[in-house]
Amino acid sequence: QEHLVESGGGLVQPGGSLRLSCAASGSIFNIYNMAWYRQAPEKQRELVATIITGGSTNYADSVKGRFTISRDVAKNTVDLQMNSLKPEDTAVYYCYLKTTRFRVYWGQGTQVTVSS
Repeated sequence: QEHLVESGGGLVQPGGSLRLSCAASGSIFNIYNMAWYRQAPEKQRELVATIITGGSTNYADSVKGRFTISRDVAKNTVDLQMNSLKPEDTAVYYCYLKTTRFRVYWGQGTQVTVSS
């Protein structure tokens, strides 16, 4: 079965760090790009960071310099290292994957809460 599995969310104080991980099942092939999105309560889902095959990355302005996306091509995983977290980073974070044949997969979401 093809799916994405996320881990690493939780509660952290402002200024703290968290690392999110996402693993694609072994039956997903020809990955074009992987990304992280987030959705805060009563807000639209927004792109946080994306990485395409080859390593090029792109970040939302709100997370530049604080978040880093990385990918292990051999393991079909994508991580999001989040540093200097702010309360406004609180959201459900979703892993995203698109194949070269334009098939899209979403993870189930993992909650990140930044609060003192």
